[in-house]
Order: sequence, then structure tokens, then C-alpha cells
Amino acid sequence: MKILLAPSETKIAGGTKPFNLNQLLFPELTPTRQKILHHYMNLLQKKEMKELSKMFGLKKERDILYHIRDIIHEPSMKAIERYSGVAFDYLDYQNLDTQSKAYVDQHLILCSNLFGFLRADDLIPEYRLKQGALVGEIKPEKLYKEESYLMEAYLKDEDILDLRAGFYDKFYKPSKSYTTLKFIKEGKVVSHWAKAYRGIVVRSVAQSGIKSLEEFMNLSIENLSIKEIQRSKNRTEIIYDIG
Repeated sequence: MKILLAPSETKIAGGTKPFNLNQLLFPELTPTRQKILHHYMNLLQKKEMKELSKMFGLKKERDILYHIRDIIHEPSMKAIERYSGVAFDYLDYQNLDTQSKAYVDQHLILCSNLFGFLRADDLIPEYRLKQGALVGEIKPEKLYKEESYLMEAYLKDEDILDLRAGFYDKFYKPSKSYTTLKFIKEGKVVSHWAKAYRGIVVRSVAQSGIKSLEEFMNLSIENLSIKEIQRSKNRTEIIYDIG
């Protein structure tokens, strides 16, 4: 089973290892990644604050200036450790045991707005790119979607638990059967805090070493109970009550 998770715009600073674009998941994507990075770095070098503000999704000049850096030569760390949004806070990778960390490294696929499809343990530098933002005139999601056949081949023998936000269908949408989750509290769909529960789910799955969707369906997750299961075409949606 593979789990798909969206990235976060916020990142942890630092790293100890050199960044190598060729070692990321799907070396076949290196030319596409190079093209996007070339435009990204050109925009940083021009220092046009208005355009960078849109690309970064930031307003304060000091925050924008912080992200004007040569990311290609910056130190890198595991993608799962680099991202610092709500889902990653609740996954709390740093405090998992060794076996659970290994599970995350092997089973979690992230969808970076800049680098495309990543393994959890792929090494990446600190960068900033707002979801859906253009890199110059380039739409990264469009370029990566054109090569999403790589994901199709990679996942052809895997069960898929898709925990990404809907936007990331623009990068890759499974053509085979896949499962998504929805969280309900007091009769209302949880939106922002759904990220927290996605993190909780990944943590529980990793700690239990879940190998298939069948095993996942039988997994007991604290404060979550299955309310309903809806199926449409190749998509199964599990609706959880938060209690």
C-alpha cells in the first residue's frame, strides 16, 4: 500500500546533506525539474518583489527576502522532515520509533509543488512555492501531470490511500481504484483540521505497519469511527465521525 500526501508551504530550515536532483523519485523527471528550477532561480535572481510575493504567497518584504537563496546549493534533509504544516505536526515523524519511520519512508509519497512526486525520504532543500502559483509562466502541476504515467506504473500493483487535498489531482489522479477519507464532526465536514486527522491517520498506519486497504479498514484509530463508505467509479471514500 502507498499513501499519497500533499506537502506544506511551511518548511523546517537547515539540513546536513548536499542536494542531488538526480536522486529524487523518478530520475526521468529530472529534465522537467530542471526546467522549473531554472525559471524559479531566474525569478529569485531578478528580485522583483511583486512577482516573488505571488509565487511565495508572502506579503512582508523580510519574509520574501529570506527565501531568495540558491536552493540548489543549500543543504537538504528528508522531505518528511522538511515539511512542517499541520498534517506533519500531527504525524510527528521525529518521535516515531525506528520501525514506524522506516514504514513512512517506504510507503508515503509526497507531491511537491516544485519537485513533483517525492518519496518521504527523498532529500530536498528548503524552498517556498505557494500552491497553484505560477513559476514565471510555468504551471508546475501541468508539467508534472503530463508525466503522471510514471506514477501509474509505480502504483500499478499497490493499494492507494490518497490523503491529498483535491488540488493535487492536477498533478496525478489515479485511474485505478483508490481510497480517500472525509472527516465529519457534529454533522459538519471538517476542512482545515482535516489536515490534522490526515497526519493522525498516517501515524496510526505507520505504527501498525498496515500493508493493504483491507488491513486499513480494520484499523482502530483513536477518536475516529467509520460513519459511512461511499463508492463512485474507481473512488472509495471512507467517512469518519470525529468523537
